[in-house]
Amino acid sequence: MTFTVTNEGNPTKYLAIDCEMVGAGAKDYRTRWSGIRPRDLFNATPYPEARKEILRLLMGKVVVGHAIHNDFKALGYTHPSALTRDTSRIPLLNQKAGFAEKECASLKRLTKAIFNREIQTGRKGHSSVEDAKATMELYKVVEEEWEMILVSKSRPT
Repeated sequence: MTFTVTNEGNPTKYLAIDCEMVGAGAKDYRTRWSGIRPRDLFNATPYPEARKEILRLLMGKVVVGHAIHNDFKALGYTHPSALTRDTSRIPLLNQKAGFAEKECASLKRLTKAIFNREIQTGRKGHSSVEDAKATMELYKVVEEEWEMILVSKSRPT
C-alpha cells in the first residue's frame, strides 16, 4: 500500500488522504492502478511503522478523501464521522458537476466535470498524491456550504 497524506488549506485542521492498494501475494501488485512495482517496496517503510505515523497525523483532524472508507479499511482504522469528509458522498459536488444527487461519481469524473482537468491518466497507475490533492480541491469548492449544512444537521431541533 502507498498512502499520501496532504495538508492543504489550514494545515492544523484539514488533511486529505488517499491509499493506492496493492494486492496480496508475490505477483499481485495491481500496478496498472496502483503504480506500485515490486522494486518500489524493497526499501519501503514497514506497514506497522507507516500506519502508526499516519494515525498520528490523522488524530484530531478533519480528514478528506474520496470513498474514504476504503482508505480507513486499509489502515484498520475508524475515524470519527464528525471529522470525516467523503467527497464521493457530497450531493453539492454532484450538483455542481451536473450529476444525479445520489450518484457515487468517481474522483476522475468529478475532477473532470468541476475543474475540466484530467487525472488518473497514463500507464503508470494512479498517483496517490494527485488523488489526495484533487480530493482536497473538490472539498474546498463546497466547504463553506457543506460545513453549514453539517452544522445545521447537528443542532437539536
